[in-house]
Amino acid sequence: MTTTSRIEWTERTWNPVVGCTKISAGCKFCYAEVMARRLQAIGAKGYEQGFKTVRILPERLRDPVLRRPPTLYFVNSMSDLFHDQVPEEFIDQVFEVMRSTPRHTYQVLTKRGQRLARYARKNGVPDNVWIGVSVENKRHGVPRIAHLQSAPAATRFLSVEPLLEDVGVLDLSGIDWVIVGGESGHKARPMDIAWARNVQRQCLEQGVLFFFKQWGNWGPDGLRRTKKANGRKLDGRTWDEMPSLAMS
Repeated sequence: MTTTSRIEWTERTWNPVVGCTKISAGCKFCYAEVMARRLQAIGAKGYEQGFKTVRILPERLRDPVLRRPPTLYFVNSMSDLFHDQVPEEFIDQVFEVMRSTPRHTYQVLTKRGQRLARYARKNGVPDNVWIGVSVENKRHGVPRIAHLQSAPAATRFLSVEPLLEDVGVLDLSGIDWVIVGGESGHKARPMDIAWARNVQRQCLEQGVLFFFKQWGNWGPDGLRRTKKANGRKLDGRTWDEMPSLAMS
């Protein structure tokens, strides 16, 4: 099962794995955990055991194969493909589906950068698969960048969301695309505009595509509003830069 996504930088989500466990500061108010509770409450298939139980769903593997129009897929928006409870044999199956459908472009995002890098060095990454890591702060997020840089791939990206502090000076060599966003939800932590500007400036200086996803529930003026009210503009501009899609 794939679903149309409201995430600004993708078109559809594909979740052959569901469930996850928290490993860093960015996980504290996980949107997927909140969504999984809602899906469990309505009896949605795959969420019967809640969010903290990691489950592989082989019956979903062929969903992209059956979809003919070229599509930009976010893989495992409700989990992490490189979670240590996901068998490597199943990761192989997911990558085989992606490799066999070059008309689609796939975005694989993880907080388990070390496992991603080991897997990519061992097995390679198809050109229609973008691989990325989350970078929410200096302690947990920034070290993941080096793991990503060591992974052979045509397209590498960073999801700097939720941006929880100034991440300082970044080495963006080998990085093609950076997404920045604030946190949403009733417990959202604010993002300082200076933190977002710092990342945007370094992308410009190092020739990296920049995408500003959202302010979240705190605006650039430091006031809390609805996510929609705060909008997506940084310094009066909508930043929608993205790598080229496979679509072959």
